[in-house]
Amino acid sequence: MADIRRFDHIGITVSDLHAATTFFESLGLEVEGRAIIEGDFIDTVLGMSGARSEMVMLRPPDDGTRLELSTFLRPDPLHIEPPGPVNALGLRNVAFEVHDLRAVVERLAGDGYGLVGGIGEYEGSWLMAYVLGPEGIIVSLAQPIG
Repeated sequence: MADIRRFDHIGITVSDLHAATTFFESLGLEVEGRAIIEGDFIDTVLGMSGARSEMVMLRPPDDGTRLELSTFLRPDPLHIEPPGPVNALGLRNVAFEVHDLRAVVERLAGDGYGLVGGIGEYEGSWLMAYVLGPEGIIVSLAQPIG
């Protein structure tokens, strides 16, 4: 059985959320939701303290893989060359829904790929973790609970 259930979304950190959202809307993506995320969940997943991010989720016309655009309100975004921390501008992670997040994280750790932060639980509905993959690519893994 494969670990991955589906390709969920691509996350890109940007400095100008409005301009980036407008650009992707002009290509035909539709805003599915907007949120400001902060607190224990996001601090755990990102491996940072006091993080606050504004995000926009965009959906393609075929209802397929989403595009998540976000900007960091705290800490300030960093302008550095990849690989960088999760608040660096540019393509930051590829995300997959998995069957058993803890088993996948353990298997990847055995292959030398560690967590960026920790495994976070979001409102009793999702487990999530960032794994630092090859070439510094951040791979987001998520598992629905229940």
